Amino acid sequence: MEELVRQKARELLSTRQLECVIGWERASDGLTSRPFFAYTPEEADRLIYDQTCVNSLAKFLVDKRNKNTAIVAKPCDTRAINLLLLEKQIKRERVYIIGVTCAGMREVSFGYMGEKLQAKCLLCPQHNPVVYDFLVGEPVAEEAVRSYEDLAEIDARTHQEREAFWQEHFNRCIRCYACRQACPGCYCQQCFVDQLDPQWVGIRIAPQENHQWNTVRAFHLMGRCIECGECQRVCPVKIPMMLLNRHLLREVESKFSFQPGLSPETPPPLATFKPDEDLGI
Repeated sequence: MEELVRQKARELLSTRQLECVIGWERASDGLTSRPFFAYTPEEADRLIYDQTCVNSLAKFLVDKRNKNTAIVAKPCDTRAINLLLLEKQIKRERVYIIGVTCAGMREVSFGYMGEKLQAKCLLCPQHNPVVYDFLVGEPVAEEAVRSYEDLAEIDARTHQEREAFWQEHFNRCIRCYACRQACPGCYCQQCFVDQLDPQWVGIRIAPQENHQWNTVRAFHLMGRCIECGECQRVCPVKIPMMLLNRHLLREVESKFSFQPGLSPETPPPLATFKPDEDLGI
């Protein structure tokens, strides 16, 4: 697969009017990977694709929105691309998608590659890109049923226990905003947390402000989170944000039969309004 990615990237950079091909290259530890922008056919030889390619690359397309760009995209990345297309952050005619099938990414950190798949990949039912111009790898069978078994433990807790669980985690938040920087759905030119007039969240790092930041951000992604899990992966204090994101995803799916990122044309339910709609609540 890796050589096919390189061949296609070389072909695109040689024959099409492209700014670059966004993919992954080997990191300086010689073991893991990091995002890479190939601007010339020669640089395409640095592209790799293996089970260390954990970074979501779709967000880089926002910065390239006015330039013709190609991207190597895993299934979760293609869901992010659909989200960005739907929300008119990028234009389809400017993006060439080299889709790659995915068997899941392994647990990695700088200088380390484990044998186990990342937790987010164990639950992911999407192994084929949902949108692409060129597919690398043969399509694989998809699991028919989406599972939320990771929520069972927290579901079994009482309301007070769940509140204490999240309070403990949010108290550890250092407001570094790594979650926001890694999230393909976070692209606002000015995030609400940075606004001073009106000020939505105070700048101090304290329990009340931390709670407000994390919960408001989660609701902002409700019906939009494409489950790449990057927010949780990059969190330096290991806040399990995907438990909260996936709880909200389950609510949206159960009430509206909607999963974000599967189509560039179907708007999320919470972005539409029907005066006569009955939610049964």
